[in-house]
Amino acid sequence: MTQQVSRPSRLIHTGQVIVDLVMQVDGLPEAGGDVLASSASFEVGGGFNVMAAARRSGMQVVYPGGHGRGRFGDMARAALAHEDVEIAGAPVEDKDTGICVAIVDASAERTFVSHLGAEVHLERHVLDGLHVTAHDIVYVSGYSLFNADKRAVLIEWLDTLHADVRIAFDPGPLVGSIDEAVLSALIAKVSIWTSNRREALRYTGSESIAQAQQVLASRLRAVDALAVVRDGAQGCHVASAGRSVQVPGFAVESIDSNGAGDAHAGVFLATLASGQDAESAARRANAAAAIAVTRRGPATAPFVAQIDEFLARNAAK
Repeated sequence: MTQQVSRPSRLIHTGQVIVDLVMQVDGLPEAGGDVLASSASFEVGGGFNVMAAARRSGMQVVYPGGHGRGRFGDMARAALAHEDVEIAGAPVEDKDTGICVAIVDASAERTFVSHLGAEVHLERHVLDGLHVTAHDIVYVSGYSLFNADKRAVLIEWLDTLHADVRIAFDPGPLVGSIDEAVLSALIAKVSIWTSNRREALRYTGSESIAQAQQVLASRLRAVDALAVVRDGAQGCHVASAGRSVQVPGFAVESIDSNGAGDAHAGVFLATLASGQDAESAARRANAAAAIAVTRRGPATAPFVAQIDEFLARNAAK
């Protein structure tokens, strides 16, 4: 008899890979004004940031989403291949990958303006071919819920997954604009919520993270569901089974917050999938985010050894 070998956990990222035009400015101009950027560069971003973070922490990653024919699609595929992310679907023939202008000011805050393209395409046969198991984590982005066609395919496919499959949801900054009925239907399937403070408060209508996590706990589907709420330099709050803990962050000099939340999410999920508990995963994710904000660019998540070294240096702090 042939013994079956358990397949490693995969992060299946159903969101969008786009190309960022990242521009550094001292401050945003007033409406109708102008300002000179100190630097500008094209970087692959969007959902790529989370996938790169998870891969750099050793998790297998699959991208079943759309990618276009053209300059930006070529950049997206090259970046995914460089990180050894599996691309599950074929290119979209009649569109290029979308772009996002990401403006980073002197306070390290970032402002986005996006134009979507081939990444909003999602094919049901590609999703079905992934043969998702309870070992995997399916990642859903709030941005995916704005395109009617992609939303329909995604929600219908999620309905076919076994109840043991973990679904992680990142609502994104536009959570307040997502159709309430659609969001409610999705939340009922989610077992891992990952967002920043602003997004959690906006979705729950709360005034504090503690209150927001109580609301999230009442809406997430599983008894062992996790709600992770990032709070900048303060670290993050992790709630599960009626218990909430604050996992402290790390003091660093931030120069660019773009992609820090994605680094946090990717490292948290990869660490969780490796078998570590949620608090340990949150501490590693906090370290990854702290390292990321000291680097310029969107996909700045560190590798395992870099996180280990950072944690060792900060063990006594």
